[in-house]
Amino acid sequence: MHIAVVGLSHRTAPVEIRERLSITEQAMEDTLQRLRADEQVLEASILSTCNRLEIYTLLRHPDQGVTAIGSFLSAHSGLELDELLPHLFTYHHEEAVAHLMRVAAGLDSLVLGEGQILSQVKKMVRLGQEHRSIGPILNRLLTQAVSTGKRVRTETNLGTGAVSISSAAVELAQLKVGQARGVDDLVPLDQEQIAVVGAGRMARLLLQHLQAKGARGVVLLNRTVERAELMAADCPQLPVQCRPLSDLDHCLSTCSLVFTSTAADEPIITAARLARLNRRSSLMLIDIGVPRNIAADVADLAGVGAYDVDDLQEVVARNQEARREMAAEAEGLLQEEGRQFLDWWDGLEAVPVVNRLRVQLEEIREQELQKALSRMGPELSARERKVVEALSKGIINKILHAPTTNLRAPQPRQQRHLAMKVLQELFELHDDASA
Repeated sequence: MHIAVVGLSHRTAPVEIRERLSITEQAMEDTLQRLRADEQVLEASILSTCNRLEIYTLLRHPDQGVTAIGSFLSAHSGLELDELLPHLFTYHHEEAVAHLMRVAAGLDSLVLGEGQILSQVKKMVRLGQEHRSIGPILNRLLTQAVSTGKRVRTETNLGTGAVSISSAAVELAQLKVGQARGVDDLVPLDQEQIAVVGAGRMARLLLQHLQAKGARGVVLLNRTVERAELMAADCPQLPVQCRPLSDLDHCLSTCSLVFTSTAADEPIITAARLARLNRRSSLMLIDIGVPRNIAADVADLAGVGAYDVDDLQEVVARNQEARREMAAEAEGLLQEEGRQFLDWWDGLEAVPVVNRLRVQLEEIREQELQKALSRMGPELSARERKVVEALSKGIINKILHAPTTNLRAPQPRQQRHLAMKVLQELFELHDDASA
């Protein structure tokens, strides 16, 4: 068995590639079932966010398994494998474990230390458990990654003042508005007519950051107005008008700044839509949805500035250096957590040997027990027979305790392999495949 992760992220693929591989929560069960249908994939879990698509797997064979996952991603995205491969990364075993720990801690995020990724890893675990695509190995690895992410946020300074994709989007708006005013810095948004499209977690964070950055009011559009109203109640200091999504054209005509963050599969704002509107002279659109909510052709329109999640790098770079120093605090903790899992994994190698030893000793115990009982004669009571049997089982358990504990204890792999070899030779233990 072999642990591997195959995927892509903002570091390896542009948004137009990432959106082709995006998987909604509603489609996750079917996707996991199709992935698990391959005989090479023993366990699987999928992390799908706006900045990454990663498949964590337990494989029968590393090379054949990774090839199967590549074919799966090609079929899922509709991209030819040759077109997709340059954007994919693959990590095996120790590197795969280390990568997952970094992801859960926010060290591999676009915004270093962002906290939302931890909740997304938690969701990956939950969906894997609900759809029974993960077994004991990945369940142990993924749950430990979640606890590692929590430790990083509570035991280091990385979680202090951590920012998110949403806060970076608001900072990008501040920067671009400032540049339009001839100021190369972040400016308040108090003069902007602002709309937010969507009422998910990202939109909730957008409202909170807009409130903190001086916005005087926001129009919040969503298919369900009641959901938007519930979200608006969380920002009592920010005047929010909640409207149905059917009012989008009106907002595009009257607002100067529009953020989009919906789960739509296709763009909801296109050049054709904007062209037919009697809109104001300038409009800034910032799209943090993946798949994108704003079509690429919008950027060709005069007076329209359109930005997506890949454009957030401009503001992320402004404060990344300070956060890298904080991230250094977490590295030792991540190595410790990764080593704990790998020690547990290595200990599993001893299980078949110990099981064969137990089977052998149990056969001997049963044979000798029957001989002893036959010598004692029929006058032995049922209670006395149980006492003798319990005695024999207790002796076997005592004999097995030390080798079992020692073989599974954390130790160098070479040392464990030597101990296993000695045990196999001394007791003539042979697995079924080699017998």
